[in-house]
Amino acid sequence: MTTLFISDLHLEESRPDITGAFLGFLKEKAPGAEQLFILGDFFEAWIGDDEHTPLQDQVAEALRALSESGTRIFLMHGNRDFLLGEDFCARAGATLLDDPTLIDLYGTPTLLMHGDSLCTADVEYQKFRANMRNPQTQKLILARPLKDRQQMARQLREMSTAKNRDKAENIMDVTPDEVLRVMAAHDVPQLIHGHTHRPAEHDVEVSGKTAKRIVLGDWDKNVWWLDAKPGQTPELKKAPLSSF
Repeated sequence: MTTLFISDLHLEESRPDITGAFLGFLKEKAPGAEQLFILGDFFEAWIGDDEHTPLQDQVAEALRALSESGTRIFLMHGNRDFLLGEDFCARAGATLLDDPTLIDLYGTPTLLMHGDSLCTADVEYQKFRANMRNPQTQKLILARPLKDRQQMARQLREMSTAKNRDKAENIMDVTPDEVLRVMAAHDVPQLIHGHTHRPAEHDVEVSGKTAKRIVLGDWDKNVWWLDAKPGQTPELKKAPLSSF
């Protein structure tokens, strides 16, 4: 048995290399896996399930094929694709997860998050996040014409790029105290998240006990995934995009 975790692919039409690597990953690494968890920012932008691009349809079909082969697929919202909904999940044969979600990973209680809510030092972003995750705000956005939403997505990406360019590195990373608070609140010895694009495994102390925080990597230059098997320590792996 194997459970796979990935995040931050940021799939978009302008990066066919990442799409190709993902489709290759599904064919080479995912077959036979018990579960595949995609922990946010799967797409670079998502403006509603009513948009059907060739990329979106291709990805949905590939996930559906994996699902029908017996692998359970789970999707979590990221800060880029928080409008991804149940319609797409139905097309892809996937289940939409809350952020955070607690699972039993082969006997180890494990908390799954995208990771952006852990970056509490970025006060401006947290206010934006709270507004965008408000169901009423999302309802208003999705009621707008598709072309308006496409323009809005472009503007938000430009604003995000400009603002992040001037932010200090520590603000762009998780707040250590918030990590400990969240892990203690859920009473877990293990946390898996993405978002920061800083793949690593961190040993932390939570409520006087040794715990682990595993950060998934983004798929800009490499394919990053976490491979978990019963009775083994989860292994963070990477390979060049071109290898798939």
